[in-house]
Amino acid sequence: MLSYCHHSNLDRCTVWDIIDIAAQIAHCSLIIPTYAPHAYLCPPAKYFYTMSSTWFRRSKKGILTTTEEKKETPDGLWHKCPQCKTTVTVKELHDSLYTCTKCNYHNRINATEYFEILFDCNKYELLFENIMPMDRLGFVDMKPYGERLVEAQKSTGLKDAMTVAEGKLNGMGFVIACMNFNFIGGSMGSVVGEKITRAIDHCVANRLPLMVISKSGGARMMESAFSLMQMAKTAAKLTQLAKAGLPYVSLMTDPTTGGVTASYAMLGDINIAEPNALICFAGPRVIKETIKKDLPEGFQRSEFLLEHGFLDFIADRKILKYKLGMALEWFTKN
Repeated sequence: MLSYCHHSNLDRCTVWDIIDIAAQIAHCSLIIPTYAPHAYLCPPAKYFYTMSSTWFRRSKKGILTTTEEKKETPDGLWHKCPQCKTTVTVKELHDSLYTCTKCNYHNRINATEYFEILFDCNKYELLFENIMPMDRLGFVDMKPYGERLVEAQKSTGLKDAMTVAEGKLNGMGFVIACMNFNFIGGSMGSVVGEKITRAIDHCVANRLPLMVISKSGGARMMESAFSLMQMAKTAAKLTQLAKAGLPYVSLMTDPTTGGVTASYAMLGDINIAEPNALICFAGPRVIKETIKKDLPEGFQRSEFLLEHGFLDFIADRKILKYKLGMALEWFTKN
């Protein structure tokens, strides 16, 4: 306002009269410094005021907004990358296939998200949903295993850690068995082994390729020997798939550990992994404490395993479907 009045030919006193009126309307007064360097900024003495204290007084005491009227940011609207701490909206995260737009960190996702990424038009049919886990041993640790199962099923909406579906990938029939890490750490129990077994039988009967997406902490200790038996069971069934001449693709994601790594995860015709995925039997902390030596940088990560011949290639999630399509087309032709 002062700049406008300075460049105009308005009378100086008239300008300050206008400011005085505006200040009175706002119920406050202006403090004008007496050391103003420009003459046109200095008003007549009658316009020197002290700041009104009404700005700092509540007309009504207390917070009057009710809890119901408060507007807060909805949960699940933003996502912070665990690696580089970049914050993006959930929509941006979904559009980037749950990878960080800055550092390309691959966030952990479950069967529903992988099916959406891989199956054409997100169309698929779930298989073997009638299989339920049981507490055959009456196992109790911090809580009974039966209660733990009920809680996991209620919180995730899943029946167990493995979900199997049939759909099409680039127009080709395809069966995917995907582990869900949010169900008791993706641990391998009797239901996981049984679903893989039935998926293999389904593939043999319908001449379809199979893919298993591993994301697991290993065998489920609450099922004891029943979970360990799944290692031999799945390995034997994969032999039947190989004899039928059908391809088996194993995708290892972060983390793939324990009995899962020691069985079907490493038995693929093509073994692939996502970037920087932890793939091991015993974890790096256990190995370091056992051998009492420092481990190489990146030890047991997918890049380390690729360098040492355990993987065929590493597939970024954004091009995973494209690479799988090429591999399946190659198997079909040969």
